[in-house]
Amino acid sequence: MTLLVVNLGLPKTGTTTLARALRRAGMTVADHRLRGRNTSDPRLKRAYVADLLYRGYFETGDPGALLPDCTAISEMSMLRADKSLWPQMDFALILALRAHHPGVRFLASRRDAFELSQSMLAWSDMAARRLPANAVPGLPAGYGATTKERIQWINGHYAALARFFADDPAYLEYDVADSAAPDKIGAFLERPLPWWGRLNANPIRAQHKAG
Repeated sequence: MTLLVVNLGLPKTGTTTLARALRRAGMTVADHRLRGRNTSDPRLKRAYVADLLYRGYFETGDPGALLPDCTAISEMSMLRADKSLWPQMDFALILALRAHHPGVRFLASRRDAFELSQSMLAWSDMAARRLPANAVPGLPAGYGATTKERIQWINGHYAALARFFADDPAYLEYDVADSAAPDKIGAFLERPLPWWGRLNANPIRAQHKAG
């Protein structure tokens, strides 16, 4: 099975919402980790998408080789205390995806950089500990603890994608706050999205709004 859609956006940019929307549109979606519905191989269940992409890339040349049952990827980064993998920032890997999956289309989910930075700060220990403690493309170890550093890193990622794809018709950046986002994505994929909503909202912010 070939990959049809790959999201190169950062975590906390509506990737869980995108995953459900693509599933409702008939795709088999890998979202951060593989679930039972994503693979028939029990050895791959709960495996991180980032790890599988790199294993496939270095073992076979095809980053999607270990995702044979998936047609879409909504979120691919991995940031743990012991491992930091960001395939959406690896342009050699992106080129390999294009070579092995002709016709694949790339999305870049995005939101306001300050809002994204704040969401990362409030989500578990992502910005407070894991980002500055690990080496991330564009954000070396020791950086990422401040809002300014995170915003520069966020904007730099999307600027790099825009330059890399440079008016490529197989690339679409969209803002999750844009009410027209589902229509834009559906038109881009030539597949209507029957559902769009908000999932995996930050629990701290949700509690604050409720109070």
